[in-house]
Amino acid sequence: MPLAKPQRAYGHARLAVKPVNGRTRIATLYQEGCAKIRLPDRDDASLEAVLINTSGGLTGGDEMRWQIDALNNCHAQVTTQACERIYKASAGVADVTTNLSVGENASLSWLPQETILFEQSALKRTLTINLAATSRALIVEPVVFGRKAMGEDVQTCLFRDRWRVYRQEKLVHAEDFAIGPDTASMLVRPALLGGMRTMVTILLLDSDSERYLERARKIIGEKGGASVWSGKLLARLVDDDAYSLRKRLIPLIDLLNEKAGVPKVWSI
Repeated sequence: MPLAKPQRAYGHARLAVKPVNGRTRIATLYQEGCAKIRLPDRDDASLEAVLINTSGGLTGGDEMRWQIDALNNCHAQVTTQACERIYKASAGVADVTTNLSVGENASLSWLPQETILFEQSALKRTLTINLAATSRALIVEPVVFGRKAMGEDVQTCLFRDRWRVYRQEKLVHAEDFAIGPDTASMLVRPALLGGMRTMVTILLLDSDSERYLERARKIIGEKGGASVWSGKLLARLVDDDAYSLRKRLIPLIDLLNEKAGVPKVWSI
């Protein structure tokens, strides 16, 4: 008798926000499967959304779909309740798709906590961002290849990360990161992590990005770098563990996210 096909996790959630009397409020909210969105109170006029995967992690064949739309004149930031864990995949690849859109004179900060890749995990991730002419976006994506404090060593995994950013339907930023399956031999290469196990990519899309550059470089230090061109600031940081990375990442988010700062659910 053939074995039953393993059950896979599926989640799909959409959130759109609109301005109401000078504050950012829900326009539409949809949740399906293991994808949930919670909205904690804030002291200012902006909105904070917390994404939750109630399955507790992802493995091969799981799917997550997120869509966030910040309409004109809205100010919002999106984070996750906890780190997203990508577990060993017996078959298939975990697939995560995120679509963000930001309207005129609106700002959106995408600030998920770390994605943790475990031994023999497999993840394909796609991030698509559509910006209006006067919108602002801050994108932060930290990744951990095994937790040092837990004695985890990732020798083999598969990770594919694809970003596409459009402003007024014109492509303004594109990048693809691919590593694995022989992850250990690739992580030690100087052009990748140089033997480190954590990394983060930060992308700020703002016509005034250049004013942050020197302060950002002081925060980043020697384990990373930052550049500015064509209305965007791109920074990459690496470190030996997530705790050490956060000690630089949190002040960098404080700088680039201005008054909104770091989401409430983050801790160090």
